[in-house]
Amino acid sequence: MKEVTFIRQNIEKWRDVEQLLEETAGVAPDRQADAYIDLTTDLAFAQTHYPGSRITLYLNGLASALHNQIYRHKRERVSRLLTFWTQEIPQTIYEARRALLASLLIFAVSVVIGAVSQWGDDTFCRLILGDQYVDMTIDNIARGEPMAVYDGGGETQMFLGITFNNIKVSFIVFVMGVFTSLGTGFFLFQNGVMLGSFQTFFFTEGVGFESMLAIWLHGTLEIWAVIVAGAAGITLGNGWLMPGTYGRLTSFMRGARRGLKIIVSTVPVFIMAAFIEGFATRHTEWGTLPRLAIILTSALFIVYYYFYLPYRYATRQRKD
Repeated sequence: MKEVTFIRQNIEKWRDVEQLLEETAGVAPDRQADAYIDLTTDLAFAQTHYPGSRITLYLNGLASALHNQIYRHKRERVSRLLTFWTQEIPQTIYEARRALLASLLIFAVSVVIGAVSQWGDDTFCRLILGDQYVDMTIDNIARGEPMAVYDGGGETQMFLGITFNNIKVSFIVFVMGVFTSLGTGFFLFQNGVMLGSFQTFFFTEGVGFESMLAIWLHGTLEIWAVIVAGAAGITLGNGWLMPGTYGRLTSFMRGARRGLKIIVSTVPVFIMAAFIEGFATRHTEWGTLPRLAIILTSALFIVYYYFYLPYRYATRQRKD
């Protein structure tokens, strides 16, 4: 690559680093770390291909200044935990917005496929859920207790078991990205087809609305967290598949770091979903309004945290 092309491709990024050095307060440590990784990668490239160039000296000075700024602020404030959840996570979600959209589309299309398949063939759900589960649910519907599956076991025991399983599933979705984003996409597709066929099965049995109240009571948070976990896995896989101007290993490490941050954001969401499933979903006697209130509250949280806060972050970045 010619030196002038190298400069033209990266000059805006280096100017952003210069601006970062001028912002002495309110800069997220991970933002500094990401900038430092980018800068040292460019410096190594310049040292290899343009060892005597002024641009190499410039990048070396810039990297040294950023290094000093990072380690000057090494002692983190008590508010670090707060800024992680209110600033760093929304920032990462915004940066991974295309992966989040891809995850949502894959899941939505697979739900439709599952629903259409079940609608066209009422035995389809048996392939997905198994004969034992389907037969048990049919028996529950015949007894007038279609959601009795959520009434088994103690509440605390159920809550802990669901929490562990949900978090395990989210990390599986994330780690599948190691096998490229196609691995995560397949897992999302599999779960989407299952949801679509499962929900349609209840509609064909005449208890669709009641099933939606029960399933989406906890499923609003749970299913969204799976989609976010899918975005984390796609981010990880894309780091490997599409390194851009970075070395493949460097790009993979960047994707892994960003994806891990996204997956961490799902942990409290999964915990809350498990709490609702363990302690609230079983209470079908609560009626429609209380359960709709919980579903709406969950949806509002998703919109606020995963859409509004990242959008506000992006708006502030444009103003700066």
